[in-house]
Amino acid sequence: MEKLCMLIDQQGAALLIVDVQEKLAPAIHEFNTMLSNCILLMSAAARLDIPMLMSEQYPKGLGHTVSDLSSLYTGSKPFEKICFSCSEEPGFLPKLAEFKRKQIVLIGIEAHVCVLQTAIGLRSEGYETFIVADAVSSRTQENWALGIQRARDNEVEIVSAEMVFFEWLKRSATDEFRELSKLIR
Repeated sequence: MEKLCMLIDQQGAALLIVDVQEKLAPAIHEFNTMLSNCILLMSAAARLDIPMLMSEQYPKGLGHTVSDLSSLYTGSKPFEKICFSCSEEPGFLPKLAEFKRKQIVLIGIEAHVCVLQTAIGLRSEGYETFIVADAVSSRTQENWALGIQRARDNEVEIVSAEMVFFEWLKRSATDEFRELSKLIR
């Protein structure tokens, strides 16, 4: 598969929020930092009309998405799954295809399980896939690092929340920039 070298485009991207659920949150390394970066990207996506899709891994057992994120979510009902990879769950890929976007920006938990498997699955389906390193986490820093490295080894782009934010905005002399730049000060 060819290596893609491009910026994340506001018109071509969708944001996928993976399994940031109530019962997982307390065990996640650096959860508050990850959460604030998820809030930044979800707020920007909402303002810029970038479509969002949210997954929840077995919500009956793990609870629903934390309220800080569910309150910002502009998409349809969260996609329930039992497969670790979103792309392996029946019905997920057709739902994602409805956006008609080829760039998928991934945030959420856990970096070495659901985020990684989803990223590799989406990459193999031909999506330009980006994991936001500071908007994903795992229960341990070691597992986060291994997940990021394995994703990189599988030609998934590794980016930061600010990289995505500024690539979506492209320029400073806009109403969107003036409004959204307050989120990173």
